[in-house]
Amino acid sequence: MANLTISVDDEVLKKARIKALEQGTSVNALLRNYLEAYTDVRQHQEEAIENLLQLSRSAKSRRGGSKWTRDELHER
Repeated sequence: MANLTISVDDEVLKKARIKALEQGTSVNALLRNYLEAYTDVRQHQEEAIENLLQLSRSAKSRRGGSKWTRDELHER
């Protein structure tokens, strides 16, 4: 496991330590959990975007293969 050094305002760190202690955890554990959740969310977002792009590339038009014109797209 790697170590990480960050800069945090003294007052913010003090409040974070108190709140973490009240919750029965540590600032270290909170940051580790946050980073794990953050990277998992990012991975899911990237996968969802890739799936959407693949769907859009393979989608068939209901217009028999013809493409929309600019005017048709902006028709009201």
